[in-house]
Amino acid sequence: MKSDKARPYFLILPSIILISIVGIFPMIMVIYYSLHDSFFGGNYIWVGLYWFKQLFVSSDFLDSLIRSFLFSFLALSIQIPLGLLIAKKIPKSGFFASTIIVLIVVPLLIPKIVIGHIWSFLTIPQIGLIDYLANFLNITFDLNTNIFQVWFIILLMDTWHWTSLVVLLCYAGLKAIPFQYYHAAYIDGASNWSIFSKIELPKLKKVLLIAILLRFMDSFIIYTETYVLTRGGPYMSTTFLSHDLVQTATVQFDLGEGGAMAVIYSIIVIITSFIFYKIISLKES
Repeated sequence: MKSDKARPYFLILPSIILISIVGIFPMIMVIYYSLHDSFFGGNYIWVGLYWFKQLFVSSDFLDSLIRSFLFSFLALSIQIPLGLLIAKKIPKSGFFASTIIVLIVVPLLIPKIVIGHIWSFLTIPQIGLIDYLANFLNITFDLNTNIFQVWFIILLMDTWHWTSLVVLLCYAGLKAIPFQYYHAAYIDGASNWSIFSKIELPKLKKVLLIAILLRFMDSFIIYTETYVLTRGGPYMSTTFLSHDLVQTATVQFDLGEGGAMAVIYSIIVIITSFIFYKIISLKES
């Protein structure tokens, strides 16, 4: 009998070991690095919270942190409403609906580094499509000096890449709404706005919260696409916290400061995830 009770734990043991190897142990090492100063030869000296104190008085760190939050806010402000709007326009069934869904999924299948190179090619002076359109509209296009244009391009790139995820989530949520709700609304003569605000939006709240959480987690840690496209420029205007972290930990090989950045990064994501989890739990209750 005891072996029968223990059997489920043995079944999940491989998963626990794998999670420990790829998740828990590396995080423990990062916390260890953040509390020590490293020297060549593998020597570490305990410094406590020194690196954290240094980061919170560093203007470069605070600026990159603000940029990361700003980028996430702008990305969510664009992609969540746009994804919901596109999902509402897709038919509920039929060949046309299936074709649209397949086409929408395509950007999600492209690796991030390829996304960066695609948009780098589109912005090449004189031969890139975006540069050609800018010249056609008589707009001076220069990613090397114009901060507004750089932010516009990276937001456009991220929107093209990730709005599909929001569309899929919202589309699945809309399809899950029973037809009886719509039938009753049509009988009562409800307007399209009333149907959306009184039926669809309340039913989609949980889906939208999940979409916001997923998009925040990814947009806040964006690195590959923007690094390939801008290298953090111009004038460090697209140097996000992820860029600072990689530069500090892998280029400068400053494991203490890099570890402290990674810990702060993780705390922000974990707290945000916990808040959204509690909100979703309240909605369920």
